[in-house]
Amino acid sequence: MLDLFNLDGKVAIVTGASRGLGQQMCAALASAGANIVGVSQGSMSETQKLVEKENKKFIEVKADLTSVEKIDEIINTAITNFGSIDILVNNAGMIRREDAINYSEKDWDDTINLNLRTLFFLSQAVSKQFIKQNSGGKIINIASMLSFQGGIRVPAYTASKSAVMGLTKALANELAKYNINVNAIAPGYMATDNTAQLRDDEKRSKEILDRIPAGRWGTPNDLSGSVIFLSSKASDYVNGHTLAVDGGWLAR
Repeated sequence: MLDLFNLDGKVAIVTGASRGLGQQMCAALASAGANIVGVSQGSMSETQKLVEKENKKFIEVKADLTSVEKIDEIINTAITNFGSIDILVNNAGMIRREDAINYSEKDWDDTINLNLRTLFFLSQAVSKQFIKQNSGGKIINIASMLSFQGGIRVPAYTASKSAVMGLTKALANELAKYNINVNAIAPGYMATDNTAQLRDDEKRSKEILDRIPAGRWGTPNDLSGSVIFLSSKASDYVNGHTLAVDGGWLAR
C-alpha cells in the first residue's frame, strides 16, 4: 500500500520554494523520492539543503512570478536537468492588506498576477509538457480558507483564491482525459510570514485560535502528507477537489 505514495524518480516543480509552506513541501516531496525544481525570487539555499538531506537533487530558477516571462525558462530548466516533469505545485502567492475602499490598482494587479494569472499560464505550459510526454501528471494549486470565505481587508487575495478553487475544477474537467489530475490544498491559519500581522495582534490571534478545534496555528509540516498524497498514485481518482488542511476551522 505504501508504494502508492512513492515518488521515486518523479520531478516536481514547486513555486514559492524559498520559505514557509513551499520550502516544507519541497522537503516533503523529496522525502517521498522526488527531485525538485524550486522557483522563487528569494534565496533557496535552505530549501536545497533540506532536499539534498533526502539524497535528492534540487535545481533552482530565480523568477518574479508576478510576470509570466520566466515560464519557458522554468519548463526548459526542468527538462534539461531531469528530462521530464511529473508534478507542479503552484504555491507562490502574496497577500496585501488594505480596506477595500482604499485598495490600489497596483496591489490588486500584483496580487492577481501572482496568485492567479501566472498560476494559470504555468499550469497550461506544464500541462502541454505532460501531454507531450504522454505521461499524465499532477497539478496541485494552493488555495486558502478565503477560497471559501470573504475575509476582511484582503479583496484581491480573496478574489484570487476563490478563483484558484474554481480554476482547479475547470482544469480538472478539461485535463482528466490526458490522465492529468488537478487538485488544490487550502491551508488553514498557518504560522507563516503571510499571517505574521494576525499572530502579532493579540486580540485577533485569540479570536482565530478560539475558532480552530485543533487549538493551534498550523505549521508548514502539516501540509506534508497532503502534498505527497495529491502528487502520488494514491490520488489517481481524485480530481477537481480542494482539500482543507485547517485544524477544523471550516467545521465551525
